[in-house]
Amino acid sequence: MRRGWSREALAFHAEVSWSAIAQIESGRRTNLRPSTLTALSRALEVSIDYLVDGGLSRPTMLKHLAFRYGTDDQFQSIVGPYLAEGIARSEATLAVTSAANIELLRKYLGKNARGVEFVDASTWYSTPVAALNAYKAFADAKLRAGAHWVRLVGQPAWTERSDDQVRLWTRYESLLNLVFSASPLTAVCAYDERSVAPEIVAQAHLTHPHTVGDAGTSRSPEYADPGRFSLEP
Repeated sequence: MRRGWSREALAFHAEVSWSAIAQIESGRRTNLRPSTLTALSRALEVSIDYLVDGGLSRPTMLKHLAFRYGTDDQFQSIVGPYLAEGIARSEATLAVTSAANIELLRKYLGKNARGVEFVDASTWYSTPVAALNAYKAFADAKLRAGAHWVRLVGQPAWTERSDDQVRLWTRYESLLNLVFSASPLTAVCAYDERSVAPEIVAQAHLTHPHTVGDAGTSRSPEYADPGRFSLEP
């Protein structure tokens, strides 16, 4: 930090909230108001051009991950800590999954489970448009209310879908990368290998830039550009 100030000191001198400073430093907030830029430049005694061109972190926004699992323990051991981290960071946290998985997550989180909004996936994923609008409404409402980041778990229902419906939901997964590209949001999409067809699980690597599992997070080498993917047959 220029001048050796802490976030609290900069927030005091610039008369900007501490949470705003944290969002700017982490790259989670990039479209700054002119008044905010002016306040920061005066406090730090630098030009606005310096702040815009090199003084602020570049953004790291949407992170969209696929998670393949084969047991309840594996689901709980990966998604539980992921949600716990969001709670610890005071992020707006939502888990849309099966009723059984919700119970697993509540058991893992204990009293901290109240920091997560849980929704049964059977009521959420009626159509791709409805699901997309619901996620967008949640994210927009939380960010407007002051949340600095949104953390999601999603698990669409793939069973008993026709081939045409599967293709539509696959395009939905890809389009999420466009709709939320500039949003401060992390989303983990879970695929239960015990019930989801192998070809659907394999396609997750095409629609998610990253994967997460027991070995950690990694890039998906098969990831396809969502603009092109959604238009291909």
